[in-house]
Amino acid sequence: MSGDSDCTRTSPSAGSPSDSEFLPDRPKYVCSLSPDLITKAREELQEKPEWRLRDVQALRDMVCKDYPSLGTCLDDAFLLRFLRARKFDYDRALQLLVNYHTCRRSWPEVFNNLKPSAIKPVLESGFVTVLPHLDPEGRHVVCIRPDRWTPSNYPITENIRAIYLTLEKLIQSEETQVNGIVILADYKGVSLSKASHFGPFVAKKVIGILQDGFPIRIKAVNIINEPRIFKGIFAIIKPFLKEKIANRFFLHGCDLNSLHQNIPPVILPEEYGGTSGKLDISAWNELLLASEEDFLHDFSQLFLTCDSSPHDMLVSGDADEKQCDDSLRGMKPQLYYCY
Repeated sequence: MSGDSDCTRTSPSAGSPSDSEFLPDRPKYVCSLSPDLITKAREELQEKPEWRLRDVQALRDMVCKDYPSLGTCLDDAFLLRFLRARKFDYDRALQLLVNYHTCRRSWPEVFNNLKPSAIKPVLESGFVTVLPHLDPEGRHVVCIRPDRWTPSNYPITENIRAIYLTLEKLIQSEETQVNGIVILADYKGVSLSKASHFGPFVAKKVIGILQDGFPIRIKAVNIINEPRIFKGIFAIIKPFLKEKIANRFFLHGCDLNSLHQNIPPVILPEEYGGTSGKLDISAWNELLLASEEDFLHDFSQLFLTCDSSPHDMLVSGDADEKQCDDSLRGMKPQLYYCY
């Protein structure tokens, strides 16, 4: 994610000197995808290797023309994340990139001082980790365990920071950009008091980031051990999820056999009826914490200047926000009812 964010230098127009005359130190993109994944990317993401760099340059030109003050990294590899996440639709990829920056600017509690060492207590609690084995589709499984969080220790925003950094680390891989990820969320032991921390503001922000503000493909969300209270939360949130995302939620309850239909036991830890040993959070924690310097360098490139104020953001429109406010205002009574 390194690169110069000055559009006057990074995006010469047709007929102007080559990139190398402007930025000789820009990293040259080298595809790391296997032949099978290149084929998959062509079929599922409309990615044509012979046109890849042309598409990246087209997106770069759009950024510099429409959002010259965005302050984003413009390296090939970085922009490719957004093109792949939106199946090489230039306009949608541009909007996703703008949303990515707008989300970061609009929620300082989450994005200020965002680095692995700052969320070490969350990592050590085991709230979020990544299973060591890929699923049969080549996807990482992100495991989230809300019962590991003690609200008196730190606010819910720290958990969101940890999840965000986990996604940032995963999306560095081209394989993940193509294959996407799977989420496994274990709601065992989640009480009404803990669930109440996930209020309307937090819900809207998180949904906005995951749906429209981050270049990752979430292929499935598997919920297990959910109490009755979760059904109330999900019923309220579901109308604001895109249909494609909502259809990828699977509520398994305590039925591990149901879970195993989506995630095979061979990659699951013993805690979830798997055969890959005890759940070990240390390997992922060490990997993320070892990436400290990389994150500090990468995030220093992502600065949305105060005068740029993108106003076309699609994270949620004004009408949707009002509807969300009205609907979520009744969340607490419904949670009590479900509980």
